[in-house]
Amino acid sequence: MDVKAYMVEVGEKARIASAQIAQASTDAKNRALLAMAEALDNAREKLATANELDLENGRANGLEPAMLDRLELTPARIDTMIEGLKQVASLADPVGIIDDMKYMPSGIQVGKMRVPLGVIGIIYESRPNVTVEAASLCLKSGNATILRGGSEAIHSNQAVADCISQGLSSAGLPEDAVQVIKTTDRAAVGELITMPEYVDVIVPRGGKGLIERVSKEAKVAVIKHLDGICHVFIDRDADSEKALNIAFNAKTHRYGTCNTMETLLVDEPVAESVLPMLADKYQQEGVELRGCDATRRILTDINSATEDDWSTEYLAPVLSIKIVSGMEEAISHINKYGSHHTDSIITENYTRGRQFITAVDSSSVMINASTRFADGFEYGLGAEIGISTDKIHARGPVGLDGLTSQKYVVFGDGHIRQ
Repeated sequence: MDVKAYMVEVGEKARIASAQIAQASTDAKNRALLAMAEALDNAREKLATANELDLENGRANGLEPAMLDRLELTPARIDTMIEGLKQVASLADPVGIIDDMKYMPSGIQVGKMRVPLGVIGIIYESRPNVTVEAASLCLKSGNATILRGGSEAIHSNQAVADCISQGLSSAGLPEDAVQVIKTTDRAAVGELITMPEYVDVIVPRGGKGLIERVSKEAKVAVIKHLDGICHVFIDRDADSEKALNIAFNAKTHRYGTCNTMETLLVDEPVAESVLPMLADKYQQEGVELRGCDATRRILTDINSATEDDWSTEYLAPVLSIKIVSGMEEAISHINKYGSHHTDSIITENYTRGRQFITAVDSSSVMINASTRFADGFEYGLGAEIGISTDKIHARGPVGLDGLTSQKYVVFGDGHIRQ
């Protein structure tokens, strides 16, 4: 296959489809989403067969157990995909909404209309369910999308793609509005991220290596976050029960997510009372603790934290702990070593809490809540395409609104500028 020629053809089809899908009615988009759900339900056997082929190839190629687990399409995961499509269909359509409408002294009315981004390229690894999630969110927000899944899931993704095409066709929408790349050649990624004439935005979903490559080589805008080095700061005015529950949940609820706490900061006045209780809870869960010198004077049997620990996303049952002299040091540490993802303060002091959320430069900042809440569903977005730690366009969990932009609209009645 001539990969470059193939990707140009995909891009041209996506660009044409994007103009049509941007004008599609909410009803048509919802009918397509529900038809996709029905197609998936009817294709369970076909999906299972395709997925088993990917799993067999994965085992033969020595794919790690964790990767095989993410790759597997169980009946429950198919149920979740179907339910996800129905949920997105139930969400409010952002396209065409006009905000901030106001009269100007000249008599014209000026507002901002929410519009699709255009063509969104999404690059992801392993999970076939992402094919459905990404397609549904892009469709509901009026965008065409080009999906490039991992080679290990090629058969599963193509089986899912057939169901998506059926849904689009049944609603009278262009099937090219969602295209799943059919080649496993890695050159397709290089082409996709360097086609600004066809692609408006790239969303990489995968490991740090993939995201770094896309960020470095892309010639179009990228919505991304590199890693999730999240902090919980237990302030001197914290409620001890809240502190214990939140710090424990933020680390142990799930280890492999980008919103899991990786560093715990503890205010010096409460360190001796809080740390031993927390250490007991963590050690019962098998969490390895690494501490600064001050921490190790209280928790004498834990490992020493190095400079590298403060900037490491473990994605594992490992936690670094640092005692700080006050909130100013905590904020300074977070802004220096964090990844601008999610950080939380535990405090009963309203003034200190407000100071923290103002000064910490992250896409989500919390008071008295676990970092694990940094999620599109938990924020009421219904679903998310990913999380962005950038500062332009979209920041934090990216849902339907984040997949749109705005343009100014002006209403006049024969007005001319004097």
